[in-house]
Amino acid sequence: MWYLIFFSLPVWADAASMYGEILSPNYPQVYPNDLQESWEIEVPPGYGIRLYFTHMDLEPSQNCEYDSVKILSGGHVEGLLCGRKKTRAPGSSIVEEFYIPYNTLTMTFQSDFSNEERFTGFAAYYVAVDLDECTDFVEQPCSHYCNNYIGGYFCTCPPDYFLYEDKKTCGVNCSGNVFTEPSGEIASPNYPNQYPENSQCKYQVALRPGYFVALTIRSEDFDVEPANQEGSCHDSLTLVSGKQRYGPYCGRRFPGPPEIKTRSNILDIIFQTNHAVQYKGWKIRYYADPISCPPSVTPNSVIDPKKDRYYFKDNVKVTCVKGYEIVRQHDSITTFHSSCQNNGEWTDSHFSCIPVNCGDPSPIDNGKYEYISELREPLYKATVQYSCKAPYYTLKNKQEVVYQCSDSGQWINEEMGTELPKCVAVCGIPSNPIRETGKIFGGTRAEEGNFPWQVYFQNPRGAGVLISERWVMTAAHVLDGYDTPDMFAGTINVGRDVLDKRGKRLIPEASFIHPGWKRLPTNSYRTDFDNDIALLKLKDPVQMGPNISPLCLPGKSPEYELQIGTLGYIAGWGQKEKGRLPNYLWKAQIPVVGMDRCQSVKPEGSADSSAYRFTDNMICAGGGKDSCKGDSGGAYSIQDPLNSNQYYVAGLISWGPKCGTFGLYTKVVRYLDWITETMNTHEHEEAPQN
Repeated sequence: MWYLIFFSLPVWADAASMYGEILSPNYPQVYPNDLQESWEIEVPPGYGIRLYFTHMDLEPSQNCEYDSVKILSGGHVEGLLCGRKKTRAPGSSIVEEFYIPYNTLTMTFQSDFSNEERFTGFAAYYVAVDLDECTDFVEQPCSHYCNNYIGGYFCTCPPDYFLYEDKKTCGVNCSGNVFTEPSGEIASPNYPNQYPENSQCKYQVALRPGYFVALTIRSEDFDVEPANQEGSCHDSLTLVSGKQRYGPYCGRRFPGPPEIKTRSNILDIIFQTNHAVQYKGWKIRYYADPISCPPSVTPNSVIDPKKDRYYFKDNVKVTCVKGYEIVRQHDSITTFHSSCQNNGEWTDSHFSCIPVNCGDPSPIDNGKYEYISELREPLYKATVQYSCKAPYYTLKNKQEVVYQCSDSGQWINEEMGTELPKCVAVCGIPSNPIRETGKIFGGTRAEEGNFPWQVYFQNPRGAGVLISERWVMTAAHVLDGYDTPDMFAGTINVGRDVLDKRGKRLIPEASFIHPGWKRLPTNSYRTDFDNDIALLKLKDPVQMGPNISPLCLPGKSPEYELQIGTLGYIAGWGQKEKGRLPNYLWKAQIPVVGMDRCQSVKPEGSADSSAYRFTDNMICAGGGKDSCKGDSGGAYSIQDPLNSNQYYVAGLISWGPKCGTFGLYTKVVRYLDWITETMNTHEHEEAPQN
């Protein structure tokens, strides 16, 4: 029954009301332009809403685009009004009305920016009306019996059914049965007759520890409402065992495997039905399957003792295979013990035998490593190869060095073990081949890279020869009074404006003069240059490059005994003709000659050469091309007889009777033992040798 009550009251959005009035702004005067306003109407639950208009005078437009009233409820548009409306029947004041089967609605009024005529808006009223929930809705709220009353409804069930907590659905009580026997049968309610609708049956199989639940379902023992077109089951059978879930199943025949073996001693059986068509249901046969554990506890391991099958409570010793380990928080292990549990899993099965990790290979100075195996991580059996920065460094006594990640967690080389390779400077190879063009004394300039081993002594004026990354060899007399000379490498121009820019300053750490060198008082005139050789240890290693590299030391084999006529190169910044000291490095190629040639030259400022000492520790070389003052300490370099690509330091520029004739050079081969002993004593690094 509807009750029509007319009151001119505002509508409040925050409280449910049984009736109310809604008026357009300024009603019954002209409503404003460019306006939008909404009203939320709510009546008590269990009621619908009757909304009617007694006045409607809005600007007309196609599809109500200009001014309009819109009514929405339940997510749907119930009406859209505009224009002028007249009463619907003689004697009635209603021009438009709506019946809303919900207890809430929203009404929205909007006007555009202008009106050409005077429009007075609308007047609307609403009242709450009773709903018959049992008949007014297409979908019935109750699964079985629906009973309506003013303001609501209630549901009831047939005999033997009960009402669920939702107070709408009826079902059969078919839950709570627990099966503990080692084997048995479980069937749906009323099987093989039709199962009840709207029911959720829960059964459980609970076996004692040490057994898994196994079950079989024959196709002819299964008849459940088939799935819909989307593949969803209305009625369904679901089996849950621990983390395992089987189903949901439905259909006229069982769609799952004929036998299911779970991994638990507990099995939950869940059968759900809706209120539609019923079928005969299903029957399950279950049995206890003795628990066995997998034949492996964790990959990459072996088990002791070895058996065909392991059962509950069996204990084994697990050992990772060679090259694998188990990494724990504070240590690593290769062996542990494990037991077969009552859930068919091994204890500590989360342990993983992973490849031994050797860590990143250690870097080496002036070298690098790269993986040469398919495995590109520092794991067991990964292989790396070390190489040096070519062409200025090479592996000491090796062509290539390969290390493999061992099962001990160390990188190992077959010959060297864990000892790392060393990159030593390549010696005796000019980056720019030497071409003979003249003599030092009155000769021509050297080119960049001709003598990368040449070291310039600024104070005192002289030269030296780089024989390793940290060692410079020179003549002992150059260091008379100078323990730490100013030295530069890597440049042929020693002019003040370019020396610091292009040259590499070498900082000496210590000097070592041969013990056989005879020291004289300061400013004494020297006639004895025997054992004229010294070594300087550098503070830091020199980085080799195109203009800096060492000169090789000679070998001890007979091939390094110099023969008369052997040609060698000298280079230096010493005096030229007219006593000038050049800024650029000069070079010359001179032959080894007999000692008598040097003895025959009359020294400058002396009657004869008898005052000077000539020994077997000296080489006489020259003839028209010669070194001179300021060249002392530089190398007399000769092509290696065993390797034509290299040069070695045969002698050191020592002294001469007269510039431009013949010169005497310290014979380096005589001092090899002292050189190597000095270097090894003061640094664990040998000079490059042949």
